[in-house]
Amino acid sequence: MRVTTFNILHGRSPDDDQVDLARFCEAIASLDADVLALQEVDRNQARSAGADLTALAAEAMGAQDHLFVAALHGNPGVWMAADGDEQPDAAGYGVALLSRYPVTAWQTIRLAPVPVRVPMFFPGSRRPEMVQDEARVAVAATIESPLGPVTVANTHLTFIEWWQHRQLRTLRQAFEARTTPLILAGDLNMGPARAARLTGLAALAAAPTFPADVPGEQLDHLLGTPDLAARVTSSRAQRLALSDHRALSVDLRPTT
Repeated sequence: MRVTTFNILHGRSPDDDQVDLARFCEAIASLDADVLALQEVDRNQARSAGADLTALAAEAMGAQDHLFVAALHGNPGVWMAADGDEQPDAAGYGVALLSRYPVTAWQTIRLAPVPVRVPMFFPGSRRPEMVQDEARVAVAATIESPLGPVTVANTHLTFIEWWQHRQLRTLRQAFEARTTPLILAGDLNMGPARAARLTGLAALAAAPTFPADVPGEQLDHLLGTPDLAARVTSSRAQRLALSDHRALSVDLRPTT
C-alpha cells in the first residue's frame, strides 16, 4: 500500500504561476498512491479555474472514497473560518483525503488558531509584521486496507511554532480511543525530530521536501505507530510539475 502526502499549493506551479488542471491530474496520477493526503486544496476558487480539486484528484488516481474538508471558506482576502455548516458546494480551502480502498468512517477535527495577532519576520524585512493565524483542520479516515483496518489522518498545521504543540495535542486526544494502527500525514511546518517528539510517532519516510526545486528541509511528514514502521519497504520525495513542496510517499507491505 502506498501512502502519499502532498501540499499542492492549490494546484499552482511556481514555474509559470498558473493552475493547469490537466497538469494537476497528470501529477496526481503519476504518484500512483493508494491513499493520498492533500493540503492547500481549493474548491470552487477562481484562482484554480473554479474546480473541485479533490474530485479531480479522485478521478485521476481512481479513488473509491474521498473527502474535502474546508479550513476556510469564502475567497482569498476575505477568508472566514469554516465550521462544517457551509453549503456542500461553497467555495473553500483546506485539506483532502482520498483512498482507493473503502473508508468505513470519517472524522473531522477542528484545530484552533492562535487567538491574537503575532509578530513574524519575512525575508527582506527588518521589522516584524503582525499577522493573524488562520483556522486549521484535520480529516481522518478508517480504511479497510491490505494491511487491515488503519486510521489515516491528514492535516496542515500552523507555521507559528509555539502553537503547534496545542494543535497536535488536540489531534492526539481525538485518536486516544482508536483501536487501529495510525498514520499521521501532512504539512506539519516543522522538522523530523520535532515532529516525532511532539506526536510520539515514528517517521515512515525521511527526505527533504521544501522548497521543491532545491529542498533543504522536511516540512511534510508521514508518521506512524511502530507496527506500521516495521512494514515500510521504501519511501521517496518527488518533484512534480506543480507546488513549492515535493510529494512524500511510503510503501507499506501487508503482514505475511
